[in-house]
Amino acid sequence: MTITPLMPVYPRCGVRPVRGEGAYLIGEQGERYLDFASGIAVNCLGHGHPALVKAISEQAATLMHVSNLYGSPQGEHFAQRLVDCSFADTVFFTNSGAEAVECALKTARRYHYANGAPQRHKIISFGNAFHGRTLGTISATNQPKMRDGFEPLLPGFEVVPFNDLAAAQAAIDENTAGFLVEPIQGEGGILPATAEFLGGLRQLCDEHGLLLILDEVQCGYARTGKMWAYESYGIEPDIMAVAKGIGGGFPLGACLATEEAAKGMVIGTHGSTYGGNPLAMASAKRCSMSSRSRASSKMFGQWASVSVPGSNR
Repeated sequence: MTITPLMPVYPRCGVRPVRGEGAYLIGEQGERYLDFASGIAVNCLGHGHPALVKAISEQAATLMHVSNLYGSPQGEHFAQRLVDCSFADTVFFTNSGAEAVECALKTARRYHYANGAPQRHKIISFGNAFHGRTLGTISATNQPKMRDGFEPLLPGFEVVPFNDLAAAQAAIDENTAGFLVEPIQGEGGILPATAEFLGGLRQLCDEHGLLLILDEVQCGYARTGKMWAYESYGIEPDIMAVAKGIGGGFPLGACLATEEAAKGMVIGTHGSTYGGNPLAMASAKRCSMSSRSRASSKMFGQWASVSVPGSNR
């Protein structure tokens, strides 16, 4: 047998951390590394943050996991915090960013189904995007490294060039449900959407009855100086996927939506065994409380703002 016990899908380097302290990782032999990767943009409070460790420890000793068929005081509390600092009226908690995007896609399609237009299922997405590694999320990108060997992919997606409003408009047809877009592309090259492009997508959605889905898994949660990247563009989405820094290192994602956009998401239409468990909610609550001085929002205070190409913001 030549295959490794860990499935060999990562090009693992020689760094083998066993402990973390703030911005540093400590390896097996005690060597120290300055952690610029931050768990792929996840550990927004660093490693071993005492307040986060305390919150996780106390919650783990109290209640780690229960069924989502029970009431969730922890989930209700944190969902309200997200609602209070965003465009959204409702939240579904997931375990990852990819799951959050999957929920966003289902929410958009279900919206049109509830409106009596089930044929409106097509999602227009954009070149070089990264939305996750599930079959649904790789179907929404044109990156060969994500897609090769996994075909046939899911139908109902059309990819057009990023920051090309005319191409986005031309792709709209009677089957279109909405747009899926990163306000700032991550793996696409840290490339911001222009104000004209993102504002234009919002206008096209309003004109054609479509939904604007933002993927802020990488650029949201105080990454740009504001709580959400969309705040720098003067627009609001209908649905948004977030994750990464939301749990400070604990697996957590969320799909945020307006009441109108979520009208089709009724009992039985979606679910998650682990999503929104008490331990994740304790982590998220503490992470957000410890991040107050890092971002500007109704929840967190003031910080610097991102420069949006083509705008005066």
